[in-house]
Amino acid sequence: MALVNENYLNLSDNYLFSKIASEKKKYIEKNKDKKLIDLSIGDVTLPLCPASIEGIKKAANLLSKKDTFEGYPPSSGHNFLKEEILKYDYSPLNINLENNEIFIGDSSKSDIAHILDLFDTGITVAIQNPVYPVYLDSNVIRGNNIIFFNDASEILDISKHIDIIYLCSPNNPTGQIIPKDRLKEIINYAIKHKSLIFFDSAYEAFIQGIDTVHSIYEIADAKKVAIEFRSFSKTAGFTPIRLSYTIIPNDIYLFSKSSNKVSLNSLFKRLKDTKYNGPSFLSEYAMYNVYSTNSLYQLKENIDYYMKNVKLLINFFNSKNIIGTTKINSPYVWIKCKDNMSSWDFFYYMLDNFMILGTPGSGFGTEGEGYFRLTGFGTREDTLEAIERMKNIL
Repeated sequence: MALVNENYLNLSDNYLFSKIASEKKKYIEKNKDKKLIDLSIGDVTLPLCPASIEGIKKAANLLSKKDTFEGYPPSSGHNFLKEEILKYDYSPLNINLENNEIFIGDSSKSDIAHILDLFDTGITVAIQNPVYPVYLDSNVIRGNNIIFFNDASEILDISKHIDIIYLCSPNNPTGQIIPKDRLKEIINYAIKHKSLIFFDSAYEAFIQGIDTVHSIYEIADAKKVAIEFRSFSKTAGFTPIRLSYTIIPNDIYLFSKSSNKVSLNSLFKRLKDTKYNGPSFLSEYAMYNVYSTNSLYQLKENIDYYMKNVKLLINFFNSKNIIGTTKINSPYVWIKCKDNMSSWDFFYYMLDNFMILGTPGSGFGTEGEGYFRLTGFGTREDTLEAIERMKNIL
């Protein structure tokens, strides 16, 4: 008789965003005559930029001809895209990486979860609270020991050995960034205590301030202990076509029980070869064309559009003296729930009174209880209408 992995039974009954989608569907079915404004999940609303569309067309043309057709891609992606990533994402930051340190995939969420396969079960990880659910859920599934911290500075005071430290900057959902000097302290801590850092910089393109980094490798010695996850989902609006990459420096090693040193980079490549058939050629070429035609400005235009939505929402909540996001470094707005409501009570309050869908903060962790996340990824028209609906009632 096959037995279940008992760790799956320790997960919450509903994945946060699946539950929101279910509530959305039920509301629409009951209120077909009403317009629901969805500022919850954080999916993009602007179309793909012209350069990426042109890249897809070029890729389709290549695949339509016998002499340029190719089948399965390399499990870690094509070098033609890796070269552009190095040239445009890292060289301007004076960061030197090798091609083999880049693993192109379909989503950073997948890599963040799958990389745990390379670690022994029962390790100890430190996870920020509140933060994106995949960090917690993937470790619950593995049966790992979990320590929570609220502010990144708290890591330095943890006395128990930590195998993996999860950092997300800008944080999803709060939008907080980790200052450069704090990151340096955490890197030094990781080196001293033989910990690894999983650094999620999926929203680095939305950073507006200067007191932080866009890549953790801007800080000396980070390549000794840090793995970086990046996504094109929000940066390039690739949620429908899926593309991401993970950086695993060649200098990072794990140890077997017999104390043999093993390259994490080599292990991750082996994992990719086993479980993954490589990224979509169409998606790769879409981003390659953005880079190679010097069209990153097109992505910036879309990002600026979304950030204008964020500013509109923040200015509104500030005018109502609602405590929330102050520094704008991410596409999300994080606010305190009205009248000390719980996050889910406020979810239904917003839905019933304003026909606005948001994300309950408790879905990101216990420290998110009493807070609520709204996204700037809606259309300008929906953002303005949402504000208008809330003006005289909230």
